[in-house]
Amino acid sequence: MSLLIKGGRVVTAADDYIADVFVDDERISLIGLDLDLPADRVIDARGKYVLPGCVDPHTHLDMPFGGTVTIDDVEAGQISAAFGGTTCHVDFCIQPAGATFAEALAEWRAKADGKQTIDMGYHMAVTDLVNGGTLEELATLPGQGITSYKLFMAYKGALMVDDETLYRTMEVASKTGALVMVHAENGDVVDLLVREALAAGNTSPLYHALTRPPEAEGEATNRAIQLAHLAGAPLYVVHVTCKEAVEPIARAREAGWDVWGETCTQYFFNSLDDIARPNFEGAKYVYSPPVRDASNHDVLWNAVRGDALSVISTDHCAFLWDGQKTLGKDDFSKIPNGGPGLEDRLKMIHHFGVNEGRITLNRMVELLATNPAKLFGLYPRKGSVAVGSDADLVIFDPSREVTISASTHHSKADYSLYEGTKVTGAPDVVVLRGNILVENDELVASPGVGQFVRRARFGEELAQSKTASPA
Repeated sequence: MSLLIKGGRVVTAADDYIADVFVDDERISLIGLDLDLPADRVIDARGKYVLPGCVDPHTHLDMPFGGTVTIDDVEAGQISAAFGGTTCHVDFCIQPAGATFAEALAEWRAKADGKQTIDMGYHMAVTDLVNGGTLEELATLPGQGITSYKLFMAYKGALMVDDETLYRTMEVASKTGALVMVHAENGDVVDLLVREALAAGNTSPLYHALTRPPEAEGEATNRAIQLAHLAGAPLYVVHVTCKEAVEPIARAREAGWDVWGETCTQYFFNSLDDIARPNFEGAKYVYSPPVRDASNHDVLWNAVRGDALSVISTDHCAFLWDGQKTLGKDDFSKIPNGGPGLEDRLKMIHHFGVNEGRITLNRMVELLATNPAKLFGLYPRKGSVAVGSDADLVIFDPSREVTISASTHHSKADYSLYEGTKVTGAPDVVVLRGNILVENDELVASPGVGQFVRRARFGEELAQSKTASPA
């Protein structure tokens, strides 16, 4: 379907101008003033922004964790993403113990088969190099479009890897053009602190945060940075929460090292006050790394305004409060870690970041679309409004008022991390490769329009051709 978007304010990471955008054959064909071209559909975007579709590089859909499975499968999670202006995401393929990487990837691809509303790729989470995948097999993944490796330095006894596995994976990444991602917390220290808290009878959700102190995040972040530098591998530190982790990333970047960091929407807004809520409501705010003292909110805004942190993701990992989080009613260590948020990122960062003067519109686009596309091998087909790029577009009404609530979101989660928050600015129309996904608060496209994206190797650009390969 051809599409002509008239008179919108086109905002990219670098530009801000009024123009018409013509879309044909799934890509942006022409950008200019007063375009007079026949189109199957014309959309009046005057008074609204035309943004690139947001890219979320950190999600967990249909993921087993803590004795249960995230409540949002690929279909529910991607519908939620589409309503929030996210048109592409990269999910985590978690290697089960004893499984090869090929077996893990086949399992995760099957979860998405026929259910995709938006485009997606995968990171490979390395958990077992002893009885499962091998370094040789790991080295083949970038050739299959899986160009990032994730390692957990926490969750001892489950997902956590030792430093030898971490370093060997970094060596493979340095040779194959992959980006290494780390969940940076000192898992040994956290495990000890958890056992000590439970032995003392401290079982409430608050102790999830108190047993995962910021120093444990800072130490692991610095350790990962040093090991990556030694291995010659590019490093991406996920979900940074506090100054103890921001500072070593900032130092490495100032030194010119290949290190990047992301934070997540929730870390700007939630705090220890939330996880301390009575009647087990604090369990809604149990995710890892945990909420921090509210003084870190300004630390993170400063970090994304400058050059210390490069991406804002969601770490969307949704569980029901009633029925899943309650598995840890009497033991905080059994509360499934994670929270919802795919649908809220653009609205929350626009309102509290742009509207309140913390970041510019251009920087918002850079943090939510362009930088994640560049870092994860999706640019320039994703992450920008440019001729030849995929027609992944968000027509965003900066004056539209919305109240965020679990009663209206499209995640299956029975709560929102931002319940009752009023924001100004929200998507009106969301487009994926020229296909209208969302319009007038309704899902227009059917699941199945989304595709798997074979991503480019780190530092390379994805060719401006057809976006995806068959699933």
